[in-house]
Amino acid sequence: MNNALCALVAVALVASSCANSYNVEGSSSVSSLDGSKLYLRTVADNELKSLDSCAVLHGEFHFSGVLDTVRMATLFMDNESLLPVVLEEGDIRIKIDNAGQSVSGTPMNDRLYEFLDKHKQLANQMGELSHKQSQMLLDGIDEAIINEQLSAEAAVISGKEDSLVTNFISDNFDNVLGPGVFMMITSAYRYPILTPQIEHIMSMATDKFKNNPYVSSYYRTASENEARMQGFDIPAGDSAAGTAQAADSLGRMAAGQDTSMVDYNSEPQP
Repeated sequence: MNNALCALVAVALVASSCANSYNVEGSSSVSSLDGSKLYLRTVADNELKSLDSCAVLHGEFHFSGVLDTVRMATLFMDNESLLPVVLEEGDIRIKIDNAGQSVSGTPMNDRLYEFLDKHKQLANQMGELSHKQSQMLLDGIDEAIINEQLSAEAAVISGKEDSLVTNFISDNFDNVLGPGVFMMITSAYRYPILTPQIEHIMSMATDKFKNNPYVSSYYRTASENEARMQGFDIPAGDSAAGTAQAADSLGRMAAGQDTSMVDYNSEPQP
Protein backbone atom coordinates (compact mmCIF):
# COMPACT_ATOMS: atom_id res chain seq x y z
CA MET A 1 0.00 0.00 0.00
CA ASN A 2 1.57 3.30 -1.05
CA ASN A 3 1.94 6.27 1.27
CA ALA A 4 -0.92 8.27 -0.31
CA LEU A 5 -3.36 5.40 0.09
CA CYS A 6 -2.24 4.82 3.69
CA ALA A 7 -2.90 8.47 4.44
CA LEU A 8 -6.41 8.29 2.97
CA VAL A 9 -7.21 5.19 5.00
CA ALA A 10 -5.95 6.88 8.17
CA VAL A 11 -8.14 9.95 7.54
CA ALA A 12 -11.18 7.75 6.94
CA LEU A 13 -10.59 5.84 10.16
CA VAL A 14 -10.24 9.04 12.18
CA ALA A 15 -13.40 10.49 10.62
CA SER A 16 -15.42 7.37 11.33
CA SER A 17 -14.21 7.22 14.92
CA CYS A 18 -15.50 10.75 15.53
CA ALA A 19 -18.94 9.99 14.09
CA ASN A 20 -22.01 8.79 15.97
CA SER A 21 -23.76 5.75 14.54
CA TYR A 22 -27.40 5.17 15.40
CA ASN A 23 -29.63 2.18 14.98
CA VAL A 24 -33.43 2.45 15.22
CA GLU A 25 -35.60 -0.63 15.60
CA GLY A 26 -39.32 0.12 15.54
CA SER A 27 -42.49 -1.83 16.07
CA SER A 28 -46.13 -0.89 15.59
CA SER A 29 -49.36 -2.67 16.43
CA VAL A 30 -51.38 0.00 14.59
CA SER A 31 -52.64 -1.77 11.49
CA SER A 32 -53.06 1.45 9.50
CA LEU A 33 -49.30 2.00 9.63
CA ASP A 34 -48.47 -1.26 7.89
CA GLY A 35 -47.12 -0.55 4.42
CA SER A 36 -46.64 3.15 5.18
CA LYS A 37 -43.41 4.99 4.43
CA LEU A 38 -41.68 6.50 7.44
CA TYR A 39 -39.01 9.22 7.45
CA LEU A 40 -36.46 10.47 9.95
CA ARG A 41 -36.23 14.21 9.41
CA THR A 42 -34.20 16.95 11.01
CA VAL A 43 -33.53 20.61 10.33
CA ALA A 44 -30.24 21.80 8.88
CA ASP A 45 -29.48 25.18 7.33
CA ASN A 46 -33.13 26.24 7.83
CA GLU A 47 -34.38 23.34 5.74
CA LEU A 48 -36.27 20.23 6.77
CA LYS A 49 -34.22 17.32 5.48
CA SER A 50 -34.85 13.59 5.42
CA LEU A 51 -31.99 11.60 6.88
CA ASP A 52 -33.44 8.18 6.18
CA SER A 53 -36.64 6.42 5.15
CA CYS A 54 -38.14 2.95 5.36
CA ALA A 55 -41.43 1.10 5.05
CA VAL A 56 -43.41 -0.53 7.85
CA LEU A 57 -43.56 -4.26 7.06
CA HIS A 58 -45.54 -6.61 9.29
CA GLY A 59 -45.42 -4.04 12.05
CA GLU A 60 -41.64 -3.58 11.98
CA PHE A 61 -39.37 -0.81 10.67
CA HIS A 62 -35.67 0.00 10.83
CA PHE A 63 -33.33 2.98 10.40
CA SER A 64 -29.54 3.20 10.75
CA GLY A 65 -26.90 5.75 9.86
CA VAL A 66 -23.97 7.88 10.91
CA LEU A 67 -24.02 11.47 12.20
CA ASP A 68 -21.23 13.82 13.18
CA THR A 69 -23.15 14.93 16.29
CA VAL A 70 -26.09 13.95 18.46
CA ARG A 71 -29.26 15.42 16.98
CA MET A 72 -32.94 15.71 17.75
CA ALA A 73 -35.09 14.51 14.89
CA THR A 74 -38.73 13.75 14.18
CA LEU A 75 -40.30 10.55 12.91
CA PHE A 76 -42.71 11.32 10.08
CA MET A 77 -45.30 9.30 8.21
CA ASP A 78 -45.43 11.12 4.90
CA ASN A 79 -45.94 14.75 6.05
CA GLU A 80 -47.42 13.91 9.45
CA SER A 81 -45.02 14.11 12.38
CA LEU A 82 -45.39 11.26 14.86
CA LEU A 83 -42.85 11.73 17.63
CA PRO A 84 -39.49 13.28 18.55
CA VAL A 85 -36.41 11.08 18.77
CA VAL A 86 -32.81 11.78 19.76
CA LEU A 87 -30.38 10.32 17.25
CA GLU A 88 -27.42 9.15 19.27
CA GLU A 89 -25.08 6.19 19.34
CA GLY A 90 -26.69 2.93 20.34
CA ASP A 91 -29.78 0.87 19.69
CA ILE A 92 -32.92 3.03 19.76
CA ARG A 93 -36.30 1.34 20.17
CA ILE A 94 -39.53 2.97 19.00
CA LYS A 95 -42.87 1.51 19.98
CA ILE A 96 -46.15 2.72 18.51
CA ASP A 97 -49.50 1.29 19.57
CA ASN A 98 -53.04 2.43 20.26
CA ALA A 99 -52.12 3.27 23.86
CA GLY A 100 -49.37 5.67 22.86
CA GLN A 101 -45.83 5.89 21.56
CA SER A 102 -42.41 5.82 23.15
CA VAL A 103 -38.70 5.89 22.38
CA SER A 104 -36.15 4.09 24.56
CA GLY A 105 -32.82 2.25 24.56
CA THR A 106 -30.34 5.12 24.68
CA PRO A 107 -29.58 7.55 27.52
CA MET A 108 -31.05 10.74 26.06
CA ASN A 109 -34.17 9.09 24.66
CA ASP A 110 -34.79 7.38 28.00
CA ARG A 111 -34.35 10.72 29.75
CA LEU A 112 -36.59 12.62 27.31
CA TYR A 113 -39.47 10.15 27.44
CA GLU A 114 -39.31 9.79 31.21
CA PHE A 115 -39.78 13.56 31.33
CA LEU A 116 -42.58 13.52 28.73
CA ASP A 117 -44.41 10.77 30.63
CA LYS A 118 -44.27 12.73 33.88
CA HIS A 119 -45.38 15.89 32.10
CA LYS A 120 -48.30 14.02 30.52
CA GLN A 121 -49.35 12.68 33.93
CA LEU A 122 -49.50 16.22 35.32
CA ALA A 123 -51.44 17.41 32.26
CA ASN A 124 -53.93 14.58 32.80
CA GLN A 125 -54.29 15.54 36.46
CA MET A 126 -55.02 19.13 35.44
CA GLY A 127 -57.55 17.93 32.89
CA GLU A 128 -59.32 15.80 35.48
CA LEU A 129 -60.14 18.89 37.52
CA SER A 130 -62.82 19.86 34.99
CA HIS A 131 -64.51 16.47 35.44
CA LYS A 132 -64.16 16.82 39.20
CA GLN A 133 -65.82 20.24 39.07
CA SER A 134 -68.80 18.82 37.18
CA GLN A 135 -69.15 15.97 39.65
CA MET A 136 -69.01 18.33 42.64
CA LEU A 137 -71.69 20.53 41.11
CA LEU A 138 -73.91 17.46 40.63
CA ASP A 139 -73.33 16.60 44.28
CA GLY A 140 -74.74 19.99 45.22
CA ILE A 141 -71.56 21.50 46.64
CA ASP A 142 -71.50 25.29 46.80
CA GLU A 143 -69.77 26.78 43.76
CA ALA A 144 -67.56 29.08 45.85
CA ILE A 145 -66.27 26.09 47.82
CA ILE A 146 -65.66 24.16 44.58
CA ASN A 147 -63.68 27.02 43.06
CA GLU A 148 -61.58 27.48 46.18
CA GLN A 149 -60.74 23.78 46.44
CA LEU A 150 -60.01 23.23 42.76
CA SER A 151 -57.97 26.43 42.49
CA ALA A 152 -55.77 25.16 45.29
CA GLU A 153 -55.38 21.76 43.61
CA ALA A 154 -54.59 23.42 40.27
CA ALA A 155 -51.91 25.56 41.94
CA VAL A 156 -50.24 22.44 43.36
CA ILE A 157 -50.24 20.71 39.97
CA SER A 158 -48.96 23.84 38.26
CA GLY A 159 -46.13 24.12 40.78
CA LYS A 160 -45.12 20.51 40.16
CA GLU A 161 -45.16 21.11 36.40
CA ASP A 162 -43.05 24.24 36.79
CA SER A 163 -40.47 22.40 38.89
CA LEU A 164 -40.42 19.42 36.53
CA VAL A 165 -39.75 21.55 33.46
CA THR A 166 -37.28 23.91 35.13
CA ASN A 167 -35.24 21.09 36.67
CA PHE A 168 -35.20 19.10 33.43
CA ILE A 169 -33.97 22.04 31.37
CA SER A 170 -31.33 23.03 33.93
CA ASP A 171 -30.10 19.42 34.16
CA ASN A 172 -29.71 19.39 30.36
CA PHE A 173 -28.42 22.90 29.66
CA ASP A 174 -25.43 21.63 27.68
CA ASN A 175 -27.03 19.00 25.45
CA VAL A 176 -29.84 18.96 22.87
CA LEU A 177 -32.57 18.20 25.43
CA GLY A 178 -32.38 21.52 27.28
CA PRO A 179 -32.98 23.80 24.29
CA GLY A 180 -35.49 21.31 22.86
CA VAL A 181 -37.73 21.37 25.92
CA PHE A 182 -37.26 25.13 26.26
CA MET A 183 -38.82 25.42 22.79
CA MET A 184 -41.70 23.20 23.85
CA ILE A 185 -42.64 25.39 26.81
CA THR A 186 -42.28 28.64 24.89
CA SER A 187 -44.51 27.32 22.10
CA ALA A 188 -47.47 27.89 24.43
CA TYR A 189 -47.15 31.65 23.94
CA ARG A 190 -48.54 33.54 20.96
CA TYR A 191 -45.36 35.62 20.84
CA PRO A 192 -42.08 35.61 22.83
CA ILE A 193 -42.65 36.83 26.39
CA LEU A 194 -40.74 36.72 29.65
CA THR A 195 -42.26 34.76 32.50
CA PRO A 196 -40.90 34.20 36.02
CA GLN A 197 -40.05 30.64 34.99
CA ILE A 198 -38.13 31.76 31.90
CA GLU A 199 -36.29 34.43 33.86
CA HIS A 200 -35.38 31.84 36.50
CA ILE A 201 -34.11 29.42 33.87
CA MET A 202 -32.01 32.08 32.17
CA SER A 203 -30.58 33.26 35.51
CA MET A 204 -29.12 29.75 36.03
CA ALA A 205 -28.25 28.98 32.41
CA THR A 206 -24.80 28.09 31.16
CA ASP A 207 -23.20 30.07 28.36
CA LYS A 208 -23.73 27.18 25.95
CA PHE A 209 -27.47 27.18 26.63
CA LYS A 210 -27.72 30.98 26.40
CA ASN A 211 -25.86 30.96 23.09
CA ASN A 212 -28.05 28.31 21.51
CA PRO A 213 -29.50 30.04 18.40
CA TYR A 214 -33.13 29.45 19.36
CA VAL A 215 -32.73 30.30 23.05
CA SER A 216 -30.71 33.42 22.27
CA SER A 217 -33.22 34.60 19.65
CA TYR A 218 -36.23 33.92 21.88
CA TYR A 219 -34.80 35.66 24.93
CA ARG A 220 -33.65 38.68 22.95
CA THR A 221 -37.04 39.08 21.27
CA ALA A 222 -38.93 38.51 24.53
CA SER A 223 -36.78 41.16 26.23
CA GLU A 224 -37.51 43.59 23.41
CA ASN A 225 -41.24 42.89 23.73
CA GLU A 226 -41.04 43.46 27.48
CA ALA A 227 -39.26 46.77 26.89
CA ARG A 228 -41.98 47.87 24.46
CA MET A 229 -44.67 47.03 27.01
CA GLN A 230 -42.79 49.18 29.53
CA GLY A 231 -42.91 52.09 27.07
CA PHE A 232 -39.37 51.97 25.72
CA ASP A 233 -38.89 52.67 22.02
CA ILE A 234 -37.39 49.55 20.42
CA PRO A 235 -36.88 49.47 16.62
CA ALA A 236 -39.37 47.06 15.04
CA GLY A 237 -38.04 43.99 13.29
CA ASP A 238 -39.20 40.60 12.22
CA SER A 239 -37.34 38.66 14.88
CA ALA A 240 -40.43 38.40 17.07
CA ALA A 241 -42.58 36.96 14.31
CA GLY A 242 -39.87 34.53 13.26
CA THR A 243 -39.20 33.31 16.77
CA ALA A 244 -42.88 32.97 17.56
CA GLN A 245 -43.41 30.95 14.38
CA ALA A 246 -40.49 28.69 15.26
CA ALA A 247 -41.85 28.11 18.76
CA ASP A 248 -45.30 27.32 17.42
CA SER A 249 -43.82 24.89 14.92
CA LEU A 250 -42.01 22.93 17.61
CA GLY A 251 -45.12 22.88 19.75
CA ARG A 252 -47.12 21.37 16.91
CA MET A 253 -44.37 18.83 16.34
CA ALA A 254 -44.35 17.83 20.02
CA ALA A 255 -48.14 17.40 19.85
CA GLY A 256 -47.76 15.03 16.91
CA GLN A 257 -48.89 17.54 14.28
CA ASP A 258 -47.15 18.74 11.14
CA THR A 259 -44.29 21.13 11.70
CA SER A 260 -42.41 23.70 9.70
CA MET A 261 -38.68 24.15 10.03
CA VAL A 262 -37.14 24.71 13.46
CA ASP A 263 -33.38 24.39 13.73
CA TYR A 264 -33.10 23.10 17.28
CA ASN A 265 -29.90 21.20 16.45
CA SER A 266 -27.75 24.22 15.66
CA GLU A 267 -24.60 24.49 17.68
CA PRO A 268 -23.98 27.75 19.58
CA GLN A 269 -21.68 30.16 17.85
CA PRO A 270 -18.61 31.30 19.80
